Amino acid sequence: MTTKQIDYCIELARTLNFSRAAENQFVSQPTFSYQIRLLEEEIGFSIFERSGKGASLTPAGAQFVSFLSGMREDLKRAIEQGQNFSAKYKDTITVSLMVRQAICFLPEAMRLFAQTAPEVQIVPKFQYEGGMESFLKGDADILFSLKEHTRQLSNVTVHDLFDSHIYLIAQRDDPLADKNLITENDLYGRTLMVGGGSPAALRAVQHRLISTGQLDYFNSADHDTTLVNVAAGKGVCLAPGFLNDHSGQFAWIPFDCEERFECVLCTHKNDSRQSLTAFISLLKKLYEDAVAFPL
Repeated sequence: MTTKQIDYCIELARTLNFSRAAENQFVSQPTFSYQIRLLEEEIGFSIFERSGKGASLTPAGAQFVSFLSGMREDLKRAIEQGQNFSAKYKDTITVSLMVRQAICFLPEAMRLFAQTAPEVQIVPKFQYEGGMESFLKGDADILFSLKEHTRQLSNVTVHDLFDSHIYLIAQRDDPLADKNLITENDLYGRTLMVGGGSPAALRAVQHRLISTGQLDYFNSADHDTTLVNVAAGKGVCLAPGFLNDHSGQFAWIPFDCEERFECVLCTHKNDSRQSLTAFISLLKKLYEDAVAFPL
């Protein structure tokens, strides 16, 4: 299977028209059709049903093309990273995190690190789910995680980074936005967004509030969905401070509770590169110096 055949297959799945797909790929229709037929012969099943009206995906073909599309994107990114690396860098450090704001000082750390180690490339890798599994397989050099998720790990070094607090997220014109600290009583009579894979500490606080029977709650699939619901006026939510993008769109008000999130960085024990140690130390110092920064 060649990359050209993969591109042809993905394009035909998009257009469902041999003539248009061939034109978009800048080849003749006979050549295009021949390559699709060779691909189907190689894998042993039909990807497309042919008809006078064009083409349609078989059930097996639909699943196959979905896989191909993901593989092609991965290959594209690998080529781009390889081109960047070969042109300028001698080493690379990959940092896995679920969202950009989780390590708020990552851009600053990358900027400062480039001044002393310009030959080392820092590559952020965003994985909302599956980051731990990817890291353990060796797909990343640094993993942002909560300490509670690292207790049973072996061959991993855990670096304490910062403790994050719980905040209430509300619209900026919400009366609660004028408060400096939110208490349990402030939420009585309101609707609280819950769910979405909340960390254990947050689930404990949510459960404690719901068990009072003094407020309504609304299940929300994930953090981004929750923010949409808050923006739509469906309610308010509690969230870890490390998810704050500091864009100013919402009010983030500290919530009065003892629960905290111990945020850490994980590295592989067998990775003794000086550049990795230096970058971890730089990130830790940025957080240590950020005394008044809301976390």
